[in-house]
Amino acid sequence: MAKIVVKDLNKFYDNGVHAVKDANFEAEDKEFVVLVGPSGCGKSTVLRMIAGLEEISSGDIWIGDTLVNNVPPKDRDIAMVFQNYALYPHMTVFDNMAFALKLRREDKKEIREKVQRSAELLGIQDMLKRKPAQLSGGQRQRVALGRAIVRNPKVFLFDEPLSNLDAKLRVAMRSEIVKLQRKLENTMIYVTHDQVEAMTMADRIVVMKDGWIQQIDTPLNIYNKPTNVFVAGFIGSPAINLVRGRVEEKDGELSFDCGDFMAPIYSEHYEALKAQKGREVIMGIRPEDIYDARYDSMADFPQQVQTKCELVEPLGSEYHVVLSTKTHEFTARFDPKELPQIDAPLKVSFNMAKAHFFDGESEERLA
Repeated sequence: MAKIVVKDLNKFYDNGVHAVKDANFEAEDKEFVVLVGPSGCGKSTVLRMIAGLEEISSGDIWIGDTLVNNVPPKDRDIAMVFQNYALYPHMTVFDNMAFALKLRREDKKEIREKVQRSAELLGIQDMLKRKPAQLSGGQRQRVALGRAIVRNPKVFLFDEPLSNLDAKLRVAMRSEIVKLQRKLENTMIYVTHDQVEAMTMADRIVVMKDGWIQQIDTPLNIYNKPTNVFVAGFIGSPAINLVRGRVEEKDGELSFDCGDFMAPIYSEHYEALKAQKGREVIMGIRPEDIYDARYDSMADFPQQVQTKCELVEPLGSEYHVVLSTKTHEFTARFDPKELPQIDAPLKVSFNMAKAHFFDGESEERLA
């Protein structure tokens, strides 16, 4: 197994596009690291440079103790799983999985044992004589994984491998890949634009935007302490509610005033925000931190906001409600007690102790 170190990595294309900008991160031995961000943020380019499929413009990539900038892909001891599976249609599952081992001229008996062992691990041992056209999407994905596993590489690289699967199968395959990583104890780097995949699979997440790394941390730390407005808005479903307003002081107490309502600033944020008096800030409040005032204690959340219910999305165990004030719109996540009526007034409470505050200009985290 191996640690991966990416240092000061840059990628320039001939048309002048600066796709990756001074990227720095590490994937520890046996760690599952997910690169996440919107399309065009540079995450797949980073992965392809690690694999040796893209030339490095500047910077260094280390796999274990080896600087691999000029090492050919075949000599980097990595295995890559692509979005489109890249299976040979004329070969059986067995031959697809064994292909790389045959190129290495490994012993036939050893090849059979490795393929059989990998197939059993993935639950496709009964499909080894089939061809890709006779398999479902999930089964093809397992074959692509098996082809990577048989090589026993130092590092696995995944480039959006679940994008072509339906929603239910994606959930199942997410857990399969995580369990596989725990069994194999390999270092894995996984690229996705789906923040749910990132949150549920990663030991650590690398969030990217416009070629820049925005934040590197554990899933929960990124969710609970996003470093800027972009990360706060990108991680979380439904997305965080973001409202611009000013920090105001009255009778020695600080409040957030967005024009439609004022919300108290609690002690958790007081020290960070007292220097922002009179300045514009951005408040973020997660949907689960907005409560239906009909059911929540006034003692816990004395401040209430009058809203109108615009939309209700029942999801069984919970429901999402779109609420509006005079000039703002919020999404809340409520327990399934009593559905609010569309177009009816509804009072809600904000758990201001869990609010996030960002600078109005730089959009960097304040508290």
